[in-house]
Amino acid sequence: MAENTVLVFGDSLSAAYGIAEEDGWVTLLEEKLAETHPQWQVRNASVSGETTGGGLRRINKALDHHTPEIVILQLGGNDGLRGKDPQTMRNNLATIIERSKDTGAKVLLIGIEIPPNYGQQYTTAFRNQYQQLANNHEINFLPFLLEDIYNRNGMMQNDGIHPTAEAQPLVLENVWEKLEPML
Repeated sequence: MAENTVLVFGDSLSAAYGIAEEDGWVTLLEEKLAETHPQWQVRNASVSGETTGGGLRRINKALDHHTPEIVILQLGGNDGLRGKDPQTMRNNLATIIERSKDTGAKVLLIGIEIPPNYGQQYTTAFRNQYQQLANNHEINFLPFLLEDIYNRNGMMQNDGIHPTAEAQPLVLENVWEKLEPML
């Protein structure tokens, strides 16, 4: 019986946008944990379209409701796509990390890459903030959720942003590599 909770706190990439929920990597994680670590359960508090500001407004309620031992924090892509200030995004993520850690939860921060629409300087600042947050808060870190996925045929939906159902097991592999040692 599950006694420990992993809270997935993300955006559309964790909310199975454009595919059946049961095909999403979070559901696949739930199934994997049921087989390999049955003392763990997964709660998905991801919302399509969520920004770090929206996540900051929701984090306390999610922590209180789910009391997780581990928080998988996967936010920021929508901030980047909207050209929001990386410093504001970093501050929002830092507060979410701090609030999660204050409850005793361990945090796995998941980074995302954005298209270079806003120029190389913005893209680099956006990417680097995740590593800085991981270092500053001494938390586990996956630099890019879609590593070795986004550039493969058939792995991305037509929008070029969201992975297909076929890509979800690969997304889970990326997350699992960083999550398993935390369990």
